[in-house]
Amino acid sequence: MKIDATRLNARLDLLGQVGAVEGQGRTRLALTEEDRLGRKLVSMWMRETGAEVVIDSIGNIHCVLRGQSDDAPIMTGSHIDTVRRAGALDGCYGVVAGIEVIAAIVKARLKPRKTLVVTAFTNEEGVRYTPDLLGSRVMTKEMSLSDALHVVSTDGKRFGEELDRIGYAGEASPWEFLPSAFVELHIEQGPVLDAKGLAIGVVEGVQGYSWWHVAVEGRANHAGTTPMALRLDAGTAAMELIRDITKRSADSLTPAVATIGTFALEPNSINVVPGKASFTIDMRDPYIQTLARAEADLRDAVAALRDEGFKVTLNCTSRNDPVPFSSSLCERIENNAQARSLSSMRIVSGASHDAQMMARVCPTAMIFVPSREGVSHNPREFSTPAQLATGADVLLDTLWQLVEA
Repeated sequence: MKIDATRLNARLDLLGQVGAVEGQGRTRLALTEEDRLGRKLVSMWMRETGAEVVIDSIGNIHCVLRGQSDDAPIMTGSHIDTVRRAGALDGCYGVVAGIEVIAAIVKARLKPRKTLVVTAFTNEEGVRYTPDLLGSRVMTKEMSLSDALHVVSTDGKRFGEELDRIGYAGEASPWEFLPSAFVELHIEQGPVLDAKGLAIGVVEGVQGYSWWHVAVEGRANHAGTTPMALRLDAGTAAMELIRDITKRSADSLTPAVATIGTFALEPNSINVVPGKASFTIDMRDPYIQTLARAEADLRDAVAALRDEGFKVTLNCTSRNDPVPFSSSLCERIENNAQARSLSSMRIVSGASHDAQMMARVCPTAMIFVPSREGVSHNPREFSTPAQLATGADVLLDTLWQLVEA
């Protein structure tokens, strides 16, 4: 069996044109018209393999190659929704490569012992709908189907209604294909493999993350007539809190990171002391103890602002503990890379993936290929066609062993 490398890369290029904006990558937010078109294209490729295509009630799309046994299936997959102004590979690579794995098995006229499922999960990115990883959250029962369908988007649209509008509110149960093992293929989205000149990353786990929305309310006043000592400046207070949180991560002995992704001032005028500042914090850490300590430090900093007279609203919008992956699956992937004379290393993912949800219900691991300069969530996101084909070959080897085990 062999992956069709030419078709794999051609399909990634074609999918990358859906939602494309010249010079700005592509934007394919969950349950938008662009997402519908991407889903239509991916579903067509799934059907072309000769496998079944099943859509469940949270909108996950499953390409199902039936096996000879009634054992729980083996699953791979990722997502096709994007952030704004995205690259062409994040998520899409794992879905398209999974389809090519099934195509290779069918072309070889082989029938696996266990069923193999390739899944395109709904709303992984969490840009239009929060929380992220929504399709895999429902599949693993981390979130109820009812709660997910009632989530409201940033533009005021209920998830269930939008899913129905684009034609992907399926009738199948989200739990119909709960797997006995899950392997996700992805670009690294970081610089390590590229910097070290390695072909394969064997992902041992995903670092934990904690997302927060913070609103600091002070007192708006005239910028020229209000003495500094008498101000209750929400903007300055917010910036000092941000400095403390980001410095804490920078000084940490762990690979902790903290990012302020959004920031807004009200009334947002050059000559008015800000009365309100709103911003988001994304904190990540591979260790649960230090992530919890960072959250405690945030709460302490907020309490100190309240003592100064500010009104502060602190809301955790999404959170996941660090997730370890299956050591036996990691070893299998490592051996398959070695069998193909490919260099590899063990690595922890700094980004979130559907795999971290799937690890709640079955042995799980991931395969990384290098990202040039570590760029991702950006139109410059790039891995070479050869690197993408190499990762897909390792995925093929690993999945075939699992379905035959």
